[in-house]
Amino acid sequence: MAVLPFSPTPFFANKNQAFWNLQLLGWGGATMLRVMSAVANDQPAERLVIILIATITGFSLSLILSVVYNYLIAQRPLVTWGSTAVVLMFATGIYAFIDSWVLEVAGTSSSGSFVSLFVGIYFFDLTLLGAWSALYYAINFFLQVEEQSDRLERLEAQATSAQLAMLRYQLNPHFLFNTLNSISTLVLLKQTEPANAMLTRLSSFLRHTLVTQPGGKVSVAQEAETLQLYLSIEKMRFEDRLRTNFRIEDRAAKAQVPSMLLQPLIENAIKYGVSPKEEGAEISLLAQIVGPRLRITVSDTGPGVDVGGVADDLPAVMATHKRRDSTGVGLANIRDRLAQAYGDDHRFEIRSPESGGFTVLIEIPHELADEEEPPAAAQGTLAEKQATALAVNPPSAPQKVSTKP
Repeated sequence: MAVLPFSPTPFFANKNQAFWNLQLLGWGGATMLRVMSAVANDQPAERLVIILIATITGFSLSLILSVVYNYLIAQRPLVTWGSTAVVLMFATGIYAFIDSWVLEVAGTSSSGSFVSLFVGIYFFDLTLLGAWSALYYAINFFLQVEEQSDRLERLEAQATSAQLAMLRYQLNPHFLFNTLNSISTLVLLKQTEPANAMLTRLSSFLRHTLVTQPGGKVSVAQEAETLQLYLSIEKMRFEDRLRTNFRIEDRAAKAQVPSMLLQPLIENAIKYGVSPKEEGAEISLLAQIVGPRLRITVSDTGPGVDVGGVADDLPAVMATHKRRDSTGVGLANIRDRLAQAYGDDHRFEIRSPESGGFTVLIEIPHELADEEEPPAAAQGTLAEKQATALAVNPPSAPQKVSTKP
C-alpha cells in the first residue's frame, strides 16, 4: 500500500527557500549586532568594511558547511558527530585566518602578533559557526522527526481504513448460502419468476456492497433502502413469518451512518429471532435525533438472550440455552466499526428482557449527509426493475414503514 507524500510545516514546504531565508536572516542579524556595537563604541568607518568582509566570509563558509553537513547527517552517529567536529574546527580556522589577515592589513589590530590575534578571533568565530552548525542540525533533525511522525499517522490511517474495509466485507456466508439454495429450489420447482426476482435482488444487494466505499458513510434513508432490498430477499424465504416495522424521523433520515452498519443487526434478528419461532417475529428499526446525537434502535420479538454474562467492553451475544448457535461475530463487527469510526464518542448497548425480545441501541454524533446520488441498491437496469415488478411474492403481512416527524 503506497504511503501518501510527506507534508512538512508550511515554513519548510520549500526547503531550499527556507534555507536561504534563514541564512539571510541569521547572518543579517549577526551583522547588524556587530555594526551597532561598532557605532556604540565610536569605531571608525573602516570598521564597517571589516565587518562586511567578515560577514561575507562567514556566509560563504556556511554554504560550504551546509553541503558537507547534508552528506554527514545521513551517516552513522559516530561518523556524523566526529566528522562534524573536524570540519567545524577546520572551517573556523579558515574563518579566523581571513579575519586576522584583514585586521592585520587594515592596521586596526591592537594585538602584538598575528598568532595572538588569530587565537583571539578563533574562539569568537568558533562560537558563531558552532551556533550555525547546531541550528542546521536541529532544524534538519526536526524535519526528520516530523516526517517520521507524519508517515506514522498516515500508516495508522491506512491501517484503520484497511480494517474498516475488512469489517465491512464480512458478509455472512450463511445468507448467501441460504439465498442461493432458495433460488436453486425455486428453479427445480420451475418457479422461474420468483427465482429471477430473488436473483435480481441478490445481485443488486451485492452490487451495493461492492460499490459503496468501505469506510464511507451514507444517509440513514439510503441505509434503510438497502435494508429493504435485503429484507425483500429474506421475505421470499420466510413469507409471513418475517414482519418489519421501520420508523425513521425526517431529521434522522438525512443523518450519516457508516455504510452497511445495520445489515448484520437485521441478519442477526432474522437468524436468532425469526428462524427459531414457528410464528416468526417482527423486526423494528427506530431512528431518531436525540439532542446532538443520532440514536438507532434495532429490535426483534424473538426468544431473546441472556446478557447477564456479557462484558461491558465486549457486547457480543453469548451462547445460551435460548440462542445456542450465536457467536456474536456480527455484534463484535459493529462494535469494532463504531470504535474505528468514532473512538469513544459512541454508545453501543444490547438489551434482552426476561419476557423475550432482543434490542441493540446505537448512538453516534449527528452528522448531516451531503447531497448524493441515489445508492447503487436503488439503481438498476430496466430489465432488473421489470423482473422485480413481475415477481410473484409469497403472501406476507403488509410491511409497515412510517416516517415520524
